[in-house]
Amino acid sequence: MHRFQSQSTITRFRFSAVLICLKYLLIPATVGTLVYSLATNNQRLTYIAIAMGAGTLLMTGLQWARAARTPCPLCMTPVLANKRCSKHRNAKTVLGSHRLRVALAIIFRGSFMCPYCHEPSAMQVRNRNLVSSTRR
Repeated sequence: MHRFQSQSTITRFRFSAVLICLKYLLIPATVGTLVYSLATNNQRLTYIAIAMGAGTLLMTGLQWARAARTPCPLCMTPVLANKRCSKHRNAKTVLGSHRLRVALAIIFRGSFMCPYCHEPSAMQVRNRNLVSSTRR
């Protein structure tokens, strides 16, 4: 199982994973609120839905910028970014998304399987003492 070089990389992964999960929750909530507000002719709720949509767009832009710096420790391909590279033949999806599966695994399991090289990675910092002692 592969590990990461620094705690800041792990924090970046977790933050990007939370943003991806929020995006998958906020988009249907925004659309549902907008449809309900238009059906009930509630102008205040329509403004709330529009604000939710704007917040979702801002959050998606932030997620896009942060996810570009989430590389797999082995293949160095950003696992939370949409690179449109070919995936491993055994890579699985959640709701049709490889990124959502990785994000949920990071949040709930503390490890993930890279959809590109299909190697497991733990959300832990690499122990530098073990690396230096094996090189001697």
